[in-house]
Amino acid sequence: MTESQGTYEQPYPSSPASPAHAEWPPPPPYQPGPPPEPGKKRRRGPVALLAAVAIVAAAVGGGTAYTVQELTGKDATTAVGAPAVPTGKRGDVAAIAAAVSPSVVEINATLAGGSSTGSGVIISSDGEIVTNNHVVSGASSVTVRTSDGKRYTAEVLGTDSSKDLALIKLRGATGLKAAALGDSDAVRVGDPVVAIGSPEGLTGTVTSGIVSALNRDVTVSTDENQGQDPDGDWPFRFGGREFNGDTGSSTTTYKAIQTDASLNPGNSGGALFDASGRVIGINSAMYSSGSQASSSAAGSIGLGFAIPVNTVKSDLAALRSGGTS
Repeated sequence: MTESQGTYEQPYPSSPASPAHAEWPPPPPYQPGPPPEPGKKRRRGPVALLAAVAIVAAAVGGGTAYTVQELTGKDATTAVGAPAVPTGKRGDVAAIAAAVSPSVVEINATLAGGSSTGSGVIISSDGEIVTNNHVVSGASSVTVRTSDGKRYTAEVLGTDSSKDLALIKLRGATGLKAAALGDSDAVRVGDPVVAIGSPEGLTGTVTSGIVSALNRDVTVSTDENQGQDPDGDWPFRFGGREFNGDTGSSTTTYKAIQTDASLNPGNSGGALFDASGRVIGINSAMYSSGSQASSSAAGSIGLGFAIPVNTVKSDLAALRSGGTS
């Protein structure tokens, strides 16, 4: 080390007799510990091993919960699915759309007074699909078209009108691309989002925007055949006023994610994705101005609402068990 770089003094002198800092006590003599017994190896503690695994899994993504479960023997579940788009494409609308569009479907339900068109999100490769209760409520038959144009018949497994959620299952479906479910509690106002659905029967329509607000109270109908009229509209009430038709006498209110991504009739039940391509909400309602009295005039004005995905995840067990409410 050169003089211009200064000097570095060790905490202990090189020997007890060194004149530098003679007042410092000498280091304690080296005392080696007992040698390991023959045939035994030193073992690393489980805490250190788990910490190392967690660091590696966090860098790779998607495997932490499974790995820890294998090592500890305890139950663990992965709360958030792996990102659908590469890190370098995060927030790229085209990349998100290409990655997640196969997980969104068009739903057509035959009702006593006509039919309704909505959307749904594939959550299992064998055809489980989450949608809105008002899309399939009171339906005598349900058909689904996937992004590749294939058509399936579906049965309703369970409904929850209080949360405006339903779970349907395709007949004879295999190898479908399930969407990755995100964490709506981690969503922040201003986060970029992408909405995909079938507005006015235009399958696979992609719009984008941001999260405009959180925890908005949204009121929708729970009456059968009241949720969506034959023209494809759905009623929605906000701030004590009604839009897109009469909500009826039986309603439910839930906390929703507000977005300015364009939503229109037919987007109901489709997905709201985050910048990584994970589902953070199920699109459920839109606000239209009071002057748009009919569905033919109704259109997005940048006030859309989605059911948080954590609400969906907490309701899945009940929906799968055939719950109807």
